[in-house]
Formats: sequence, C-alpha cells, structure tokens
Amino acid sequence: MYGLVNKAVEGLVVSQFGRPTWDRIRKRAGIEDEEFIGMETYPDDVTYRLVGAASEVLGLPPDKVLEAFGEYWTLYTAQEGYGEMFKAGGNSMREFLGNLNAMHGRVELIYPKTILPHFRCEDQADGSWWLHYQSSRQGLAPMVVGLIRGLAKMFGETIEIAQIADRTQGAPEDVFSIRRLA
Repeated sequence: MYGLVNKAVEGLVVSQFGRPTWDRIRKRAGIEDEEFIGMETYPDDVTYRLVGAASEVLGLPPDKVLEAFGEYWTLYTAQEGYGEMFKAGGNSMREFLGNLNAMHGRVELIYPKTILPHFRCEDQADGSWWLHYQSSRQGLAPMVVGLIRGLAKMFGETIEIAQIADRTQGAPEDVFSIRRLA
C-alpha cells in the first residue's frame, strides 16, 4: 500500500489519542521509520501490523479499528487534495458509489502501483441498494463499512448498513445492503 494509507492511520490515532499513543502503536508494530512517505509503496503487512498494534494498544477489536479508519480515510483523502475528485464522483452517496470504479481509474494514474478494489451497486426494489465489494486483500470489509459511513457524512445522508455476504464466511465477495433513511 502507498504511504498515504499509513499516514492516514497515523492521522487517525494522533487526532483521537495523541502522539504518544501513536508512538506506542508504531513501536509495537515494529515500524522503525517515524514518518511514512505518501507516494512510496510499503508492503501490505506494514498496514496490517499497524492495525493489529492499534487494536492491542487501544483495546479495540481489529474490525472496529478498520471501521474507524475507513470513516477517517474518507475525510482525510478529501483534505489531502482529492476533494475535487470526490465532488466529480456524484451528488449523492449512491451516485458516488456507482462511479467509484471510474474514480479509482483516475487514482491508478496517480498511484500506478496501487491495487484497488472493485465495487458494483445493485439497486433493490425497496429503494435500497447492495454494494458488491471485491478485493485481492483479505479482511478489509470493516473498513468498507467505515468508508460508507464517512461518505454518508460527506453527503449529509443518514444510512443504515448491514453486511449480507462475507468472504471470511465463504461468500465469493463481500456485499453490503445500504438504505438511505429519511
């Protein structure tokens, strides 16, 4: 993953728990470098170790750490210069999610070594939709929940989200049911 991801993990921890807590997490994860370089690639294992160490230090389950990170990531990337790209993605969360793969295509031009997931929206008769998520990386579905919650905040929408298919339980992909509430 690019250093931008690890910098965002750091930003989340520092903003909510302070620099000393981040230093404990970084050391527990075995990360020597004190600063990540946004455009440099790091092994996925570095990010997974940071999440594991954050879980231990903060006393939170890893899925809750990933969920918090997903929500933070949405706001972080908008502040890190990708806000205009977000605005071009749509005027509602549903429209944005439907355009997410096209946006990822633009991100791949900026970060050519990135390995991005694939998303597909499927509208349901009751007005909700299913978000299909496919990734070569395991265990990141909780982060998607956080991303969706962050997007809902960005678009000023109130949603209900539930995971209805789970790769860790043998499903071919993760699927989330999303309903916009009044």
